[in-house]
Amino acid sequence: MSEETNKTRSGYVGIIGRPNVGKSTLMNRIIGQKIAITSSKPQTTRNIIQTVVTRDDAQIIFLDTPGIHKSQNKLGDYMVRSAKSVVNEADVVLWLVEPTDYIGAGEKAITDILKTLHIPVILVINKVDTIKKDEILHFIDTYQKEMKFTEVIPVSALKGNNVDLLMDTIISYLPKGPFYYDPETVTDQTEREIAAEIIREKALRFMRDEIPHGIAVTIDKMEFQSGLCVLEATIVCEKESHKGMIIGKGGSMLKKIGTAAREDIEKMLAIKVNLKLWVKVRSNWRDDEYLLKDLGFRKKDE
Repeated sequence: MSEETNKTRSGYVGIIGRPNVGKSTLMNRIIGQKIAITSSKPQTTRNIIQTVVTRDDAQIIFLDTPGIHKSQNKLGDYMVRSAKSVVNEADVVLWLVEPTDYIGAGEKAITDILKTLHIPVILVINKVDTIKKDEILHFIDTYQKEMKFTEVIPVSALKGNNVDLLMDTIISYLPKGPFYYDPETVTDQTEREIAAEIIREKALRFMRDEIPHGIAVTIDKMEFQSGLCVLEATIVCEKESHKGMIIGKGGSMLKKIGTAAREDIEKMLAIKVNLKLWVKVRSNWRDDEYLLKDLGFRKKDE
């Protein structure tokens, strides 16, 4: 190992947890830009999203996973398998939880997985901005009764509290070695994939409880012209009734989704975007393996 290599650390860090605990929000906070979509709905992240943070002394490759939950269809099975696979690839695992004194079956299922690991497991208690400071020790004690952690760090992904401390702690447990990626790399996701996720986020956010997670987004066209990106996308849903709600009266909801998505995509690409959206019904796509693969939900070796 060269003297230069001895000066740097690098490795993979898996972020695991129940749905809606703030995994994507934390990753976006660390990266400093929107890579993973966030919403008030659980199970928002469907694929493992790999992002890279490079500092002078270290490179961290984050694997943000779908929330571990009881799956109800083939899409849910895919999400849970993806999340579990991360712990077998990581050098360090972050278990992101909410401040609570109740440990349910979902949390116990995660601890059963984590107890089998022989790598550092850092408990990250998120959303500490929502509780009183004197309550945090009680919540820490609740989780420490379940298993022994390498470190316990309370943070607020939303406000940024203790995120720098979390980063320094992660780096201290990474193996010494060279960088895996060019220092300019931020994510392995393509611009098309990020654009699709942004559109899906806006649909989830604006539709609230009207539309469940039975929507996906495909990018049909993405062309770059002089100072302009021409983008055409389809929102895929499961029912005709959902299609009507996504379009809205006189196309009002689809226009609202498109306007908000276009603004975020323009920020990402740093150019003007001409976005056109369509809505298509593909019944029971979440239980159709061929449709899932067609929509991008594939195993790594496929």
